[in-house]
Amino acid sequence: MRGEHIHPAQAGDRHGGSNKSSVQTVSPRAQAKPTCPHFMKYDGQQALQPIRVGLLFEFGSLNGGEFSMLAALSHIPRDEVAIVAFSPADGPLQAALRSQQVPWNSLPDSVLNRNSPHWKREWIAWLRGITANFQLQLLHANSLTMSRRLGLAASELTCRTTGHVRDIMKLSQGAIRELNQHVQLVAVSHAVRQSLLEQGIQQNRVQTIYNGIDPHRFFPVPRTGGLRHELGLSNDVQLAATIGQICLRKGQNDLAACAVLLRDRFPQLHFLLVGQRHSLKTESIEFDRAISKTFRSAGMEHRLHRLHFRHDIPAILNEIDLLIHPARQEPLGRVLLEAAACGVPIVTTNVGGTSEILTHLKTGWLVPAADPAALATGVAALLNHPEHRQHLGSAAASTIANRFHINTAVESLILFWQAAAENLV
Repeated sequence: MRGEHIHPAQAGDRHGGSNKSSVQTVSPRAQAKPTCPHFMKYDGQQALQPIRVGLLFEFGSLNGGEFSMLAALSHIPRDEVAIVAFSPADGPLQAALRSQQVPWNSLPDSVLNRNSPHWKREWIAWLRGITANFQLQLLHANSLTMSRRLGLAASELTCRTTGHVRDIMKLSQGAIRELNQHVQLVAVSHAVRQSLLEQGIQQNRVQTIYNGIDPHRFFPVPRTGGLRHELGLSNDVQLAATIGQICLRKGQNDLAACAVLLRDRFPQLHFLLVGQRHSLKTESIEFDRAISKTFRSAGMEHRLHRLHFRHDIPAILNEIDLLIHPARQEPLGRVLLEAAACGVPIVTTNVGGTSEILTHLKTGWLVPAADPAALATGVAALLNHPEHRQHLGSAAASTIANRFHINTAVESLILFWQAAAENLV
């Protein structure tokens, strides 16, 4: 499918869904920033125009990073930031962006292939082209890899560049050099920021902005029994869900081992695996198959339910008894935020930014990574003590409402982009 190429003059209309005059309503925040240089004349008065941001996505699929940005985009005032998005044409991301009236264009495969002998030259030329065609003041990369690629070209561009870092991993010196080319970087947790600083990212170049949760989408509601009915299960069956991309980093193999340890103690406990595998690498395929094999070898295949990719995560969360999150590494698990907002009791590994969301025995049950026995202990403790389980869920919901509200995340992101675009950092 070809990209939807939108003339720069149309981008503001596509954002707001309105055909009104180009005069922009000035928000209280914008009024407090009189030094902003982006003004236009209208009836003898000055009106603030939105900053124009090009948003670069590495993949066309929908995972935590894409969902987090989509949540922010749905709350960003179009009179303050005008977004044009670019992503590969395959996958559901483009439809999700269009559903929010965000102008979308295809990111060609030719500029993503670093094995091409002329890749860097073509990449820079493409970035220069979209900057001019859409009159962009800022280019923002939504992932670590895309931030590296954009950083490689930053010195060749007329607009300023920023990026999101949503991973904790060992970086090469080349990666550090590329990331340090940006005006600013967003780390999704203090754990991510600390990892970047320890590896050589300049301290004044990265700030933490937490992902936000929309309380109108994720909130506790009474159980309907619909999910159990869908799966052909009786109402007395207990459901534990693990939600996320199926990959080594998410540790679903530890979930399977945990389930075997709990088999006889909780015969009514069933396990939901929500998500899909994207990688076609042999090791990833074998990892995925091994999960089912572990259940099958223990005679528990009927207690594993693979739900694959689902659009109804809020409904699923409100039907389960607890969430098990066995990740080996987690910068700031979006599913933890979503489950906590719904008041779901959580057993999770204490890795990355998880302790910035949950506190052991107060808002969740935290265990070491790669320890199925510890996971099983946590699950058993919560299933055996319903009152404590309910208390943890309620306390977690209050934490999300107070510290991870979508409005806070959006406010911080807008100020971040404004400062970067206006050369205030």
